[in-house]
Amino acid sequence: MSAVALLLGIFGLALLMVVHEAGHHLVARSFGLRVLRFSIGFGPALFRYQPRGSDTIYQVALIPFLAYVHVAGMNPFEEQDPNDRGSYGNASLPVRIATIVAGPLANYLFASVLFFAALLVGGEEITSPAPIVEVLPGGPAATADMRTGDRVVAIDGRPIATFEEMRAVVLASPGKQLAVDVDRGGGRVTLRITPTAGGESGGGRILVQGRSERVPVTVGRALTRSVIAPAIVVERLVVGLVRIILQKERAELAGPVGIVKIAASAAGRGIDQYLEFLGVLSAYLGGFNLLPVPGLDGGRLVFLLTEAVTRRRPDARVETGIHALGLVMLVALMIVVTVFDWRR
Repeated sequence: MSAVALLLGIFGLALLMVVHEAGHHLVARSFGLRVLRFSIGFGPALFRYQPRGSDTIYQVALIPFLAYVHVAGMNPFEEQDPNDRGSYGNASLPVRIATIVAGPLANYLFASVLFFAALLVGGEEITSPAPIVEVLPGGPAATADMRTGDRVVAIDGRPIATFEEMRAVVLASPGKQLAVDVDRGGGRVTLRITPTAGGESGGGRILVQGRSERVPVTVGRALTRSVIAPAIVVERLVVGLVRIILQKERAELAGPVGIVKIAASAAGRGIDQYLEFLGVLSAYLGGFNLLPVPGLDGGRLVFLLTEAVTRRRPDARVETGIHALGLVMLVALMIVVTVFDWRR
């Protein structure tokens, strides 16, 4: 992994954090709320800047986890002036909801921008209908010495003409050994592959995917795809979480170090791959931050929606304590995941 790719990975993650906090910042300012601090990272400030005549201090802090915007009046332990119109605590309910939702929404909208740029630069990725495989590591296909570029000719003597035909046979054969004939460089090779369970609807899988290629797209097609793509990412996030909760899928976590490595790897494959990965990550962050978890924007939104239904504000100190506990747990989880990322 080159130093340039690694720097692009770090820059990409930092950019998405800035975009998220910029959403909170801009919407709060647009409603006349005072933003006291815009920080990338936590802890002592390494760099600080306050424009002349501005209430906002922009800083980069020592601990490079997450980022935050401090809006005046958001912390109930601050001294509150009931006549201060620039205080979050005195703002109307719609303004407070808009300020909280703005961060995830900024990530979601920015994902469309990134997808659009990726499509214009690299075109649209399509999967070839031919049964030519790309072998993923650690699966039954790799164990049986199937190789990327192999063309599947037949399975158990049955001719295979398309990738979907091969997929259908594999899905119907979990735990059953298959004789897979492949064309490799003009020669025919027979492989013995046993699909494992865990595919779609509990069917078999051998961990291969169809060979993909990129084709140029029109601006209109790129625009349409870039609007749809973030919604697909969020849908997969929700479905994946449900499957994890139902213990149908194993959770796979990556911390900042792991994300930077993946982003750097994408950058090494080309600028279009890099932009596409950042688009996926931006949409993912937007959806993830709206989960009803204390410490996330979705956790704050739960309290605001409760206020909207009951027409009574929750106890601000209790709410802050719950969010603080949630934030500590999230940071602790991130630290643990980061340690495992370093070990990998």
